[in-house]
Amino acid sequence: MTGTAVPERIREAVAALDVRAGGRLLEIGCGGGVAVGLVCPLLTTGTITAVDRSATATARAVRRNAGSVGDGRATIVTAAFTEPGLTAAGLAGRRFDKIFAIDVNLFWTGPARAELALAAHLLASGGALYAFYEPPGERLDERLGEVAEKVTGAFEAGGFTAEVLRLSAPVVGIVGRP
Repeated sequence: MTGTAVPERIREAVAALDVRAGGRLLEIGCGGGVAVGLVCPLLTTGTITAVDRSATATARAVRRNAGSVGDGRATIVTAAFTEPGLTAAGLAGRRFDKIFAIDVNLFWTGPARAELALAAHLLASGGALYAFYEPPGERLDERLGEVAEKVTGAFEAGGFTAEVLRLSAPVVGIVGRP
């Protein structure tokens, strides 16, 4: 992986995923592919698929992770996290052990009902959805609590059980299971 230093929030999130060598992961909102670069060395027979709706971001992610894309451990596509978007990207019918998003507003700014239903459909039996957030600004404990409460509520309204993970960096993770 090339590029600048890896933000601590991304290191913490990837560590919390507890990636298995044969895992099948999907990242929502991969940006420049920093998390992909941390996940790929943990995979031997597993794969990570990363989506972002920005073609500029996915182009950066592909460049950053060219070796892993080339050897088949990583697939990076420009697509919205919607059923039509994933179908158009050739991802329909795929199943994942873990789906994750880092600092993607989707799950805390609204109910995300369609996206949660899509995640539940994409998860393999026993799979989990992870959402990680590092809120900006002051009063971090208060803001982390607010984000955790909103995401937990959205997950539960979407039919998931939710567990809050407090990581050592000022990051909160919410794990949802259908």
